[in-house]
Amino acid sequence: MIVVTRLNGSGFAVNPDLVERIQETPDTTLIMVDGAKYIVREPMVEVIDLIAAYRARIVGMAYGTDATTPRNATGPQPTLAPVASLHATSEHRVQDGGR
Repeated sequence: MIVVTRLNGSGFAVNPDLVERIQETPDTTLIMVDGAKYIVREPMVEVIDLIAAYRARIVGMAYGTDATTPRNATGPQPTLAPVASLHATSEHRVQDGGR
């Protein structure tokens, strides 16, 4: 599950496997596979990063390489590369006809 924030400030958890689309018009809207819509405070790029981190954690757990640390651990925490650079790369591919 990923935790996101409603516009009123309350947090809630979403199963990222059930997110069909994410729109930013201008508020970020999560559209679920069952048609439910949730408007959240986080920008679209941040929601995508949360989903990527969740999936990376699941894969890491499956292969025994989970990089998460206990909640009471101190020190640097693992990070993921921002999605914005990936988005720019995919935009370039679309403009080049997928080449």
